[in-house]
Amino acid sequence: MRIAEILRRKGSDVATVRPDSTVRELLATLAAHNIGAVVVSSDGVGITGIVSERDVVRSLHLLGTDLLDAPVSQIMTADVRICDPDDLVEGLRRTMTDHRVRHLPVVRDGRLVGIVSIGDVVKSAISELATEREHLVGYLQGTY
Repeated sequence: MRIAEILRRKGSDVATVRPDSTVRELLATLAAHNIGAVVVSSDGVGITGIVSERDVVRSLHLLGTDLLDAPVSQIMTADVRICDPDDLVEGLRRTMTDHRVRHLPVVRDGRLVGIVSIGDVVKSAISELATEREHLVGYLQGTY
C-alpha cells in the first residue's frame, strides 16, 4: 500500500501554525483539531518544522508556564522527516520506528500535501489484514 491510499481515506487536510505563533496558540490548534502534532509553516505550503504534544510537555517541564507565550519556533523540530505520496507504507513504518516519530508530513514537489500519523499506519495495517483474511476465507470456502 502507498501513502497516497492513506491520504485518500483520511483526507489531506493539514493543520499548520506559523513559526511566530505562541505555544498557547499551538495548543488551541491541537485541541480544536483533536490532533497530536502540527506542521510549522510560514505559508501553509513549505515546512519549517513540526511540533507535537510531546515537544510541548518536555519544554513545559524545562521552562515552566512562561513557555505558553514563547514562539513555536523555540520548541519545534526543524529537521523534519517527510515522505512522498508514492512511498510505500512499509517504509514509513520503518522510518517511524527507527526515528521514533509519530507524525510525518507528506510532501510532493516541495509542497505539503498531507500528514500521516502512526494511528493512520496502524489503521492501514488492520485494513490490509482484514482484506487478506477475507480472501483467505473465501479461498478456503471456494467462493473465490
